[in-house]
Order: sequence, then C-alpha cells, then structure tokens
Amino acid sequence: MKKALITVMVGAIALVGCEPGDIAPEPTETPTVEPVAARSVVAAEATLQPARWSDLTFERTGTVRDVFVTPGDRVEAGTLLAALDSTMAELAVQEAGYVLDGALAELSLLELGPHPEEVAAARADLEDAEAALAAAGARRDEVAGGGIDADIASAQAAVSAAEAEWLIARDDRDELYRRTDEDRKKDREKREQADYVFRAASEGLRGAQTQLDAQRSTAGERLREAQSAVSVAAARRDVVSATLALLQVGSPDWEIAAAEAEVAQARAALSEAHEVLDSLSLRAPFAGTITNVDVEPGALAEPGQTVVTLATTRKLEVHTIDLTELDVARIRPGQLAEVTADVRPDTKLRGRVVRIGLRSVDYLGDVTYPVIIELTDAAAGLRWGMTALVEITVD
Repeated sequence: MKKALITVMVGAIALVGCEPGDIAPEPTETPTVEPVAARSVVAAEATLQPARWSDLTFERTGTVRDVFVTPGDRVEAGTLLAALDSTMAELAVQEAGYVLDGALAELSLLELGPHPEEVAAARADLEDAEAALAAAGARRDEVAGGGIDADIASAQAAVSAAEAEWLIARDDRDELYRRTDEDRKKDREKREQADYVFRAASEGLRGAQTQLDAQRSTAGERLREAQSAVSVAAARRDVVSATLALLQVGSPDWEIAAAEAEVAQARAALSEAHEVLDSLSLRAPFAGTITNVDVEPGALAEPGQTVVTLATTRKLEVHTIDLTELDVARIRPGQLAEVTADVRPDTKLRGRVVRIGLRSVDYLGDVTYPVIIELTDAAAGLRWGMTALVEITVD
C-alpha cells in the first residue's frame, strides 16, 4: 500500500452536441447534476493491534511450580496463570502468624491480668512447645550433622550394588553369547532370557543413579526446611513462654504500650510475608486471551522474564505506521476513518481516531507519528499484526 493524500471532487459537466445540416435539430434538455461537497482523505499503512496487551512477569526469582493456562485460553481479571514454588514463603507466613498471635496474646494478658487456671494451662503449653522445639532442633542437627550424608551414602551404596548386578548380568550375557548359537532355538531362548536380565539390571542401575542424584540436589533444600521448622517451633515456644510470663506478673501502662507496638510490628511483618507469598502467584491484570506461554513447570523464572502474554484479541485497534508530520497536522481525535484489511480487501470497517502519538518515529527516513483508530465495526476474522489501509476523513 502506498500512503496518499486523496481529494475527491465531484462537479457537474454539461455537454451539448449539434450536427451540421439544413434542418435544425430538436432542442434537447441539458441534464443537471447536484454538486457534491468535496472531502479530503489521508491514507496510510497500518497494523492491527490489541487495545490492551502485556507481557506478564514474576516479581521475584524462583522455580516455576505450576502453569495453569495454554495459548488460546480466555481468562478473566484475577485468574491465576502460573505460580512459583512457595514452600519457604508459606513457612514465613506461618512464622509471622505465630509471632502476631504471640504479640496479641501478650497484649491481651497484660490487659486482663493473671488467672490460676490460665497459668497452669500455659505451663503445659510451654512444655509441649519446648518438646516440639527440641524435636525440630534434633532433626535439624541430624540433617546438618550427617543425616544428609547418610542418605547420600545409602543412595551411593545402592548405586554400587546395582552396578555390581549390572556387571554380572553383562558378563553372564556375554559369556552365554559366546557359548551358544543363534540358529538353535534353545540357545535363542537362553539369549533372550539373558538379555532380559541385563535390561532389568540396567534399569535398576539407572534408577539407583537417579535416586543418588536426587539426594545430592535436594540436600541444601532439606537443611533450609529443617532450619525453618526450628524457627517456627522457636517462635511458638516464645509465644507460649511470653504468655506464661505475662500471666505471672502485673501489667504497667508502659508495658501495655510496648505490647501494642509489638502487635503493630507483627502485623506489618505478617502483611509483608503475605505480600511475598502473593508475589509468587501470577494473575491476569485484565480480561483477555493468552497468546503465548514462555515457561514450563520446573524452569527458573526471573524478574523481567516473560511468563505469559495476555491480550484483548477480541478488541483490536488500528495503528498507522507511515503518517508524516505534514499529514498528522490535519488529523484530530474524533475524525472518522475507514479501514480495509489486506486479508479482506472488499470490506471496509468504520472507525474513529482516538489518539495521536506525541513522539515521532523514524520510518524509512521519514518523520512519522502513529495514529490510533478505534474500530466501531466488528473485526471478525482479523488478528493481531495483520496489515491494513486506513483512510481518515480530515475535512
């Protein structure tokens, strides 16, 4: 398509003819044509684009746990699209919740004063909390002090045993092949049995090696989880201990004020932990269609890396690409336009100018400005990126 400034002028032309001869011709009536007002049209190349689209990304680095959509899916605003692994974030929320519960309990006890029944119950709770903390600490120490090494050593031993079985099966098979004849039925059956044993040994070796690799790759994660469990148990123990202590002493005003400040801090910490957890879930910011999915479960996602592309493919706009500064000077928002897509050259779609770019764009050496047209006719069958001719009525 070639951009052009088209001025259509329609006027009336009267033609009168006469033939030579001795007899005068009959008088004829000259037809009249009503003049049509002139109109000016600016034409431009354009592309179809969604009225709204976005490459969606996670705010944090993490391992993709789930992807819930595929290209072509229609989603509503707020739909969960993908999620990162949230194990540590969930533990952080749990720990912050325990801290807040403890701060609230401390404040309540300061305000209410001690009761004997409550003191006895708090002592029992403290014993349970201390036992849970001791168990979590023992598990952490076991993992840190050799539990992981023991698991890896066990897996390594399984690999060694499987490798020994594989070597035996291989040697037995090779020896059998040397002593037997392929042309004899009984020998063929023996060879098939030996092949089966060898394949089973190979599978066993691969399985043992996979288990060893898994033990090695998850060692650090298990230690972090064990440490987080200790932190959670310690927070619970501190909550119960604080509760018991507050039941046994009085509550001056300054102490109540300090407890209120602790509650405020704990609320803020819990809110922040929830924000971190929420940031691991990617949700649709608006209703639209998933046009592309760029990650899969198990992959590492980083901030700025596109996860999915979401677009309003059912509501397209037309963006001009070659309107020069001279043409744009004649265009105003609200002017009517006709759009002819290259794939539907016999169909004109109506639209109107909604906005004009504020910054110039170089196009083949020309200074151009993008003009955006909103379609008022249905754009059935048209797709993102298709090309079109736009004619804007400027007068």
